[in-house]
Amino acid sequence: MGLFSFIKNAGAKVFGIGKTDAEETAVAVAEAAAKELKLEEAAARKLEETITDLQLKVENLHIFIDDDAAKIAGIAYDQATREKVVLVVGNSNGISTVDDQMTVEHEEPAAQFHTVVRGDTLGKIAKKYYGNAMKYPVIFDANKPMLTHPDKIYPGQVLRIPTLD
Repeated sequence: MGLFSFIKNAGAKVFGIGKTDAEETAVAVAEAAAKELKLEEAAARKLEETITDLQLKVENLHIFIDDDAAKIAGIAYDQATREKVVLVVGNSNGISTVDDQMTVEHEEPAAQFHTVVRGDTLGKIAKKYYGNAMKYPVIFDANKPMLTHPDKIYPGQVLRIPTLD
């Protein structure tokens, strides 16, 4: 006997054994999609856990992530909580859009949002929105507990700018 040559992928086609290249590709694609779905589900659960750890009051919180988009559902205690939840999710790596489907128990005026650019400080932002740089603690407080120090902001971060009473 000796060495014999065969058509590598013909067996599955002729005898129904194994998988063709197309079938293996389809299986690989399905496995990759399932793995990505598990990663997205894990990221969504981690964000829900983070929101709970930050003591943001949201009943029936559910986050769904699809690629770089997140959808949030639940009942927020108030408008500030709703906005903070959106910011926690939106300021997460890999998320580019947030579809806010939450409702609010206690209505109040909505805040403005500011995307931090290079060179921004809370004082500069306060000057822009309130006309007074010394009002920066209002912005800092409005973004707690996500902000831990007034100097720890970064370009691309989105901040709540609440209305002044």
